[in-house]
Amino acid sequence: MTKDQMFTRRHLLTGGAALLGAAGTAGTAALLIGDGGSGTAPTPAAGPAARPALEPSSYRLQPIAGYGPPTRRRTLVRAAVRREPFLRVDGRGRSMVLTFDDGPDPRYTPDILRILRDHDVRAMFFVCGEMAVQHEDLLREMADDGHVVGNHTWSHPLLTTLSRSRIHSEMARTCEIIEKAYGEPPLWFRAPYGAWNRAAFRFGAELGMEPLAWTVDTLDWRTPGARTIAERVEGGAGPGVVVLSHDAGGDRSQSVRALRDYLPGLLDSGYRITVPQRQYA
Repeated sequence: MTKDQMFTRRHLLTGGAALLGAAGTAGTAALLIGDGGSGTAPTPAAGPAARPALEPSSYRLQPIAGYGPPTRRRTLVRAAVRREPFLRVDGRGRSMVLTFDDGPDPRYTPDILRILRDHDVRAMFFVCGEMAVQHEDLLREMADDGHVVGNHTWSHPLLTTLSRSRIHSEMARTCEIIEKAYGEPPLWFRAPYGAWNRAAFRFGAELGMEPLAWTVDTLDWRTPGARTIAERVEGGAGPGVVVLSHDAGGDRSQSVRALRDYLPGLLDSGYRITVPQRQYA
């Protein structure tokens, strides 16, 4: 089965939203990002009216200079075994998250990284192990720019059809290659096709990852045109929104052009494009 055939099957299964397999029905779960917030999660809606543009801030990691007392090592709160993935984030301060699945692909990922770098923002890349092992340099580039790399399994299978041992292997192998190439293990996991089940949630937690789905699906895998993709992002923009796009799995040139179109507009409208933060003790 080709990647595009797999994408077609994917969205027939999900209908553009996260499918929970044997784990139950998706809710409007939210998690904290950046500066935190109330933790409540409004239902997805179109973005609020634009307000005066905010100056975009630098979100890339900066080197530490000078000397001082050693900082206390923070302890990451252990990932819980959840029953549903997070579908959105706490959008305090009009924060949004851009995510890109299935890469890295040397035909499209470098252009996406370049656009994000030009606007000094961070995003999330849910990578497949079989792609990452061939393009470790792109994961290192993601690390250099401060992007977050998540686990999207090794070969992009439908997890709900696999044995528990195969599910674990798909996730664990990908954790290993991400840690090797990116420099640290992934803290986030996304099930292919949005098809989650109990085993995926359990193994994800055991491997130290939290599950993240999405709020707005651009359906860019259908190659509807760059303008249509951009309009879907702009129409769905709002505090706490998580946007799903792709940087691999087929011709993603429209996704690249769309990002170049909609990202400046989101920033000019006062949106802060950021990445979710895990909690520390």
